[in-house]
Amino acid sequence: MKNILSLLNIDFLLKEDSMKNWRMLFFISILAMISIASGHSADKKIYLIANLNNDLKRVKSKFVENKSQLMFLKLETRISKRLSEIGVGPSKEKPLRLKLKK
Repeated sequence: MKNILSLLNIDFLLKEDSMKNWRMLFFISILAMISIASGHSADKKIYLIANLNNDLKRVKSKFVENKSQLMFLKLETRISKRLSEIGVGPSKEKPLRLKLKK
């Protein structure tokens, strides 16, 4: 009971040889602050990773959307329709055939 009362009255920090106890208390406090700072740093990194993953999903979605739109625009019927609007159509003459002599 006497030990518990001395602990509650903080006698171990008030005695003459209490300097080693203060140093230990200071050391433990520093370790606790480092641990808390490390936890906050890890949380920030987790939030940053989550935001980057969301951005990556959005960019991938936009890429797939643009790729499908490009595939649609590259269809031969679409190209011929767009070219006929400006007056370009298939040639009425046969293509020339070139023969090389060895």
